[in-house]
Amino acid sequence: MKKIVIAGAGVMGASLAQVYALAGYQVVLYDVISAGIEKGKHLVDLNQETLVNEGIITKEQSDRVYEQIRYTMEKDDFKDCDLVLECIVERMDIKQSFWKEVSEMCREDILLATNTSGLSITEIAKAVKNPERFIGQHWLNPPHLLPLCEIIKGEATSDENIAKMRDLVAALGKSPVVVKDIQGFLINRIQFAVLREALYIVETGAATFEDIDTVLKAGMGLRYSVLGPFGVADHGGLDTFDHISSYLNAELCDRKEGDALLHSMVEEGKLGVKSGAGFYDYSGDKADEAIRARDKAYIDLAKVLYFKK
Repeated sequence: MKKIVIAGAGVMGASLAQVYALAGYQVVLYDVISAGIEKGKHLVDLNQETLVNEGIITKEQSDRVYEQIRYTMEKDDFKDCDLVLECIVERMDIKQSFWKEVSEMCREDILLATNTSGLSITEIAKAVKNPERFIGQHWLNPPHLLPLCEIIKGEATSDENIAKMRDLVAALGKSPVVVKDIQGFLINRIQFAVLREALYIVETGAATFEDIDTVLKAGMGLRYSVLGPFGVADHGGLDTFDHISSYLNAELCDRKEGDALLHSMVEEGKLGVKSGAGFYDYSGDKADEAIRARDKAYIDLAKVLYFKK
């Protein structure tokens, strides 16, 4: 496998182009509009500058990344590539339309992957020619810094192709996990279970947003980043966890509908960083400051846990 086409030059597509290019692949970053291409180039420049300045890669490695990436608005490259990774808008109809056309253009022996955070792989695959080669990839933003990749097996996906994709992602230096095509996959199911309980605690008046974020950042987040929930339980003693679950589970939030507090904030236009207000204040320059602080923290942690020399 040498040539990879990534469709969609946005945040995820541009970041993944760098991941594959750094691993030595020839990458073609495709977009349907010139503004998308220019945005992709700008994102690559920003990310490469940060990676070099932080000492994660060398200037020479960065130069090779630039040499490995080519940009295009033409579809001819889909005809002779070894992998297509689609990172376009998160809408079922648009993804199916893309794959109906592109899967007909590609060689029948190549792997096809869609980057999605929750859309059904089985449903998208209904538009794909030879769906046994069609696989979901769920990367976390930004994938050039975060190692996790969920590999999702649709109903038609072959075990052989899942194994190939897992080996490919592992060879990128990433951390692949394989999951069946369940709604939310793994990380979003766990993430929203935590968020549901966190919102419930705030609504009952037991703690504040800040308190709960501190619990995660200063305690549970550190433990989970090293051990995960099952490792934490093993070290704490399964007998202890079994005893606690016998009385605590009944007290945990189990609502099946969306959260009223979260919905009311959205109705008020409080969408988080992108709107200038959410659980916290991001007015004025605070949004840019918050993004810079987040990225710096991600990089500092990644240097310890992931980018080990």
